[in-house]
Amino acid sequence: MVTGASRGLGKELVIALAQRGVSSIMIGTNENVGIVCAEINAKYGVQCVSLIANLCQKEEVMALAEKINSQYEIFMLVNNAGMGGSKAFLEADADYIDRIIQLNARASALLMHELLPNLLKRERAYILNIGSMAAFTATGYKTVYPASKAFLKHFSYGMREEFKGTPVSISYASPGAMATNPEVTARIEKQGFLGRFTLKTTEKIAHKCIRQTLRGKKHIIINPLSYLFSAITPGCIKNAIMTKIVKREVVR
Repeated sequence: MVTGASRGLGKELVIALAQRGVSSIMIGTNENVGIVCAEINAKYGVQCVSLIANLCQKEEVMALAEKINSQYEIFMLVNNAGMGGSKAFLEADADYIDRIIQLNARASALLMHELLPNLLKRERAYILNIGSMAAFTATGYKTVYPASKAFLKHFSYGMREEFKGTPVSISYASPGAMATNPEVTARIEKQGFLGRFTLKTTEKIAHKCIRQTLRGKKHIIINPLSYLFSAITPGCIKNAIMTKIVKREVVR
């Protein structure tokens, strides 16, 4: 089961699985996920199915999990759906802030809680949580997004320890800049050399994520240079650097 599967990294994750002969339950927010699902089935000879759910709404998350548990046996859950962006905090409305928290943090936690009994029935099963390099750096003009991904990182690590010795392996991926669509790519390129240098295609990221998840990797690092910068740079310095870079996206 892959959330946020109709485009971007989610779509590429489904394709990477399809190329291994694995059919996915594709979760999207509108009918476009069904169109993408049909295209993937036709091209790769798999039997993906599509479901529509707004994962910002708790009731829809719970209803989706109930449907999955009653109708399907799954061996992998990919929490890919997420929301971010760059805005001055006081220019962001309350709904924008709330959606980031509900989608990036609550939906992933609830889906894991509800679907783990299904996964634990398998001889071997996997959970892949798509995080962000932003989780390692508090950044102005993003604020809520890095905090939500930091939650997902610590939650993933804690769950991995709790479920050690069970059939379920839990992985956390830290993609850096992703060329998900022209708008996002243009926004990242405004960050200057660092943004352009670390930009990766969703296809390459997807294949690495699936490959290392199946190997049981705890932390999947997509861009070692970005991770190295984050690891060796003191927080007070990297926070200021990243805030200055991101500010270029919002200040004209």
